[in-house]
Amino acid sequence: MNYEELQNEIKAAMKAKDKPRLSILRQVHGEIKNIEVNERREITDADVDAMLKRLIKQTRETLDGSIKAGNDQERTDTLTAQVAVLESYLPKQVSGDELASLIDKVLAETGASSKKDMGRIMGALTGKTGGNFDKAAAAQMLGQKLA
Repeated sequence: MNYEELQNEIKAAMKAKDKPRLSILRQVHGEIKNIEVNERREITDADVDAMLKRLIKQTRETLDGSIKAGNDQERTDTLTAQVAVLESYLPKQVSGDELASLIDKVLAETGASSKKDMGRIMGALTGKTGGNFDKAAAAQMLGQKLA
């Protein structure tokens, strides 16, 4: 997501009076500005992805705390909607059959044959997918293939 896209999304949320979406988009905007000001550089797509993942994690933790504390349903619904908004801006995760196919390809390319090679395989998967894959599922698939 670039800056102009974000501005347009904020305007659309304001027009639609979508408070949860507007709130989280403004938070994203603030995070981007903080990075640009504090580090005196333009933000990259990788920075945005990392920031979105961090915000998703923080919002989910807040949601879990809200549920455990027994907060009202409106607050819980708002946090759930914010997580969904943030996830919609992340690149698609590679999973299932596509991930299995990619693992087979990486195993063939690297010649890996034991669990000792797990780090090298995961590194190759990260390089091919940009880190956008279910790491737990990949580790489980690799464990079965390298057993």
